[in-house]
Amino acid sequence: MPRRLFQRYMPNPELIRNHRSLRFLGPLLHSPNLWHLNRRSVSRAMGMGLFAAFIPMPLQMLLAAALAVWVRANLPISVGLVWLTNPITMPPVFYCTYKMGAWVMGVPPRSLPENLDWAWISAELALLWQPFLLGSLLCGLLVGLLGYLATDGYWRWWIGRSWRRRQALRNLRQGL
Repeated sequence: MPRRLFQRYMPNPELIRNHRSLRFLGPLLHSPNLWHLNRRSVSRAMGMGLFAAFIPMPLQMLLAAALAVWVRANLPISVGLVWLTNPITMPPVFYCTYKMGAWVMGVPPRSLPENLDWAWISAELALLWQPFLLGSLLCGLLVGLLGYLATDGYWRWWIGRSWRRRQALRNLRQGL
C-alpha cells in the first residue's frame, strides 16, 4: 500500500531527467535511489523535505533537492513536501517557530501589534531574527525526525502486516 500510494502521484523520472532546464545536473539525477519507492528512500525524503519546509529561505525546493541528493532520498517526495509551508501556511508556522526559538533562548516573545506594518517589522527585526532562526532550525529538525520515524515505522508495520496476512492465508490453504 505505501508504494502504490506514492506511485500514484509520482512524476515520470525520464521526463524530469530529460527536461531541458535540468540537464545541467547531468548524472546527479540518474541515481536510481532518487526515484525508487522503498522504505529507506521515502523515509529519508520525508525527513529532508519536512526539514527544508521549516527553513525560512527563498527557493526551499533547491535545499530539499540538494538534501535529497546528498542522503539518496526520493527526490520528488522531498521537493514536494516543501509546499507544506506555502503563502497561506507560512505566517502561522513561522510564528510558532519564533515562539519556540524565544522559549528555548529564554527570551520573552514579542507580541504582534494590531496593525502589522513594515515599519514595525524593520524596527523589531533586530530582536526577532535570532529566536526565529533558532526556532525554525529546531522545528525543522524535530518535525523532520518525526516524519522520518513515522514513515519508517508505518512502512515497517504495513509490510509486517502484509507478511502476517499472507502467512495466515498460506496456513489456511495448507490446512484445507
